[in-house]
Amino acid sequence: MAVLALLALLLPGVLGNEFSVLRSPESVVFRDGKWPIPGDRIPDVAALSMGFSVEEDLSWPGLAVGNLFHRPRATVLVTVKGVDSLGLLKNGVVSYPLENAVPFSLDSVANSIHTFFSEETPVVLQLAPSEERVYMVGKANAVFEDLSVTLRQLRNRLFQDNSILSSLPLNSLSRNNDVDLLFFSELQILHDIATLLSRHKHLAKDHSPDLYSLELAGLDEIGKRYGEDSQQFKDASQILTDFIQKFADDMYDLYGGNAVVEVVTVKSFDSPLVRKTRSILQAKQNNNPGNPYNLAYTYNVNYAVVFNIILWIMLGLALAVIIISYGLWNMDPGYDSIIYRMTNQKIRMD
Repeated sequence: MAVLALLALLLPGVLGNEFSVLRSPESVVFRDGKWPIPGDRIPDVAALSMGFSVEEDLSWPGLAVGNLFHRPRATVLVTVKGVDSLGLLKNGVVSYPLENAVPFSLDSVANSIHTFFSEETPVVLQLAPSEERVYMVGKANAVFEDLSVTLRQLRNRLFQDNSILSSLPLNSLSRNNDVDLLFFSELQILHDIATLLSRHKHLAKDHSPDLYSLELAGLDEIGKRYGEDSQQFKDASQILTDFIQKFADDMYDLYGGNAVVEVVTVKSFDSPLVRKTRSILQAKQNNNPGNPYNLAYTYNVNYAVVFNIILWIMLGLALAVIIISYGLWNMDPGYDSIIYRMTNQKIRMD
């Protein structure tokens, strides 16, 4: 009985986190079920839903094969820290348990977008306001250059006339508390992104896919400050739920119903996200005993495609050269072609 009680306490923490799909077009099919999705495979789900390939096959049954020739024009992923579920019960919302909630990033998806659509400059926007971390590439540099990203800018933005503080019900929250202001500033960023995009609707109508990745930690800070049983935390959770649903509807409508809007709710990550860097002056060290010679992998996922393209093009060119050479070698030099005979002036006079 003690073991069962321990498992009952541990399972909500392991599988209590959620991965929810708020809006998606008909070309991207998410099956309704309770299949758990590993946290480190969420970037692969985003890549496959946008039509990109991944290095490792995804055997998760939640994502079905959709229309390969009609891919979404945008993927919006909102990560909410500090809560395992927001209770998104709107019609059409599909939720899956999230297991192994490790930190992740959509850098691989952004790299795929830049690789295949480098000349079309798509919108790639990744934000983490609480850490003042921002990554804007492509047309996002021009469209979202006035977006508040630092904590000082966010605080000043909240006290402007057209901020969300004038329309949101504050309830038990206060505009004089730094923790509450951080929470409201993240909502302000969501509002400003939708507003700026509505002013540049041509970005949502081009052929290049766009990517939005937003990490919100304001609710987590409110839980740490007031406690998860406090009225402030309950009010903040309800405000955030309503605001995310409205943000999802706005982004979905701006892209003409051709966008995927996803939400990841995690109580806490199992380990911090560490971006590995290496100095150019660092000496080579073998940190992988299983690969003593530091060999690269044999081939990637596109090896078979590239090999077949090169192989058949070379065979076709070689065959064409052989046929043309054979025809030239066996050509009768004294035999006039029909073109020469029909255009000869002497024949035409006779």
